[in-house]
Order: sequence, then C-alpha cells, then structure tokens
Amino acid sequence: MKKQVYGNIHSIESFGTVDGPGIRLVIFMQGCPMRCLYCHNPDTWSFEENKKVSADEILKKYDSIKEFLKNGGITVTGGEPLVQTEFVTELFKKAKEKNIHTAIDTSGVLFNRKNTEKLDELLKYTDLVMLDIKHIRDEEHKKLTGFSNKNILDFAKYLSEKNIPTWIRHVVVPTINDNDEYYRELGKFLATLDSIKALDMLPYHNMAEPKYENLGLKYPLKDVLPTTKEQIVHARFLVFRAYKEAKKL
Repeated sequence: MKKQVYGNIHSIESFGTVDGPGIRLVIFMQGCPMRCLYCHNPDTWSFEENKKVSADEILKKYDSIKEFLKNGGITVTGGEPLVQTEFVTELFKKAKEKNIHTAIDTSGVLFNRKNTEKLDELLKYTDLVMLDIKHIRDEEHKKLTGFSNKNILDFAKYLSEKNIPTWIRHVVVPTINDNDEYYRELGKFLATLDSIKALDMLPYHNMAEPKYENLGLKYPLKDVLPTTKEQIVHARFLVFRAYKEAKKL
C-alpha cells in the first residue's frame, strides 16, 4: 500500500477569485525561502509544521463546495508550493482523476534545470502555472527578495519549452520596480516566451502591516504608498508595448 503523503498547510480559502480562472479552492502551503519586502503572508515563511493535511482531505473539501466553484478548480500557493512538490503532485494527480482544473502559484526560485524529474512529474498534472516575476533585474531582485532571479527567469523559459500554460504575475511596487525601463525590459523578456496566457500587473498594498506587528516583525515598506490604478495602467501599457514591439506584432 502506498504511503499517505501529507502536506504542511498554512490555510485553505474556499472561494478564491484572484488565484486562477473562475472561483477556486486555494491551498496556502507552509514554508517559503524567499523574504520579499512586500510579502503579505509572512506567517507562511516558517518551515515548522503547521497543519498536516492529506490530498484526500482537500479533495473532500472541494467536493463539498464544488457546486459553487464555477469554472474554477484548485490552486496551490504559499508560502512556496514547490518546497512540497511530492505532496502537490499527489494532490494534482488525484484532482485530474476527478477532472478538476489545477493551478500552481510559484516564485520559481527553486527551479534547477539539472534536476527536473520531480517537477516534470508535477507538471504532467498541472493545467496552469502562475509565475511571479518580482523584478526583471537580478541585482534589484536580490535586494527585493534575498535571491537571484536567474532560476526564476530560466523556469519561465522551461515552461515555454514544455508548452505549459503560464500566467505571469508582477506586483508593481512604487520606488522599487515602478520604473519605465524595468517595464520595457520585462516586456522584452516576456516576448521570448511562447506559452504565456495572461499577464497580471498587481498593485502593492500595505494591508499586511498588522500581520508583521503581530509576528513581532518590522514592516520593511512602511513608507511606501500603495500602488494607484493609474500606475497599474501605465505599467501594463509599457510592458505590452515592449512585448508587441519585440514580437513584431
């Protein structure tokens, strides 16, 4: 008998509307190596055990509310879900047996092109990858997250090579990546990819500040104002223009 695989779960959201197509069951995994300055889930950073949950338990939860999950499915986010690839693979494999749409929201920071066996098994059961590109410039990415973006950009290329449907997500943070040249560079990079299905330019907000206080952490962007609608429109315009010019559309 196959040994039951358990996931270390932070929480589950029953009716997610911003984590993939339709209305979705969203699983927040516990544990993340990155320390993004604007992270709104610092309570998911720790790798200590939180709640052990099996794939069957999650699918039972899905089945109990599936009538309300219109055109949706299951999204696994974090934390960083690729920390627990074995569990996510089991969950997605069982979900596909029930014809449930599967999506993973990841930073891609753990990608290693020299060792993709476990990742390739997961991608067999993954309908959509939502990839967060935090900053297009490597040195600025290190300042923002504590990590290089080289593995992340290589992961984006790998998904393109594998023809895995991909949504790119990019949080616009004033004074950090809210820069016309950065947007043009991002657009040019995205033009090198062939599996992008959507681009989400997301606004930075400071609603997580109380979480940091409750955890005894200093909020790193205390003086940064939330992104305005006008800034998002401007960012999206420049990224798409650079993308179209590079694609010669």
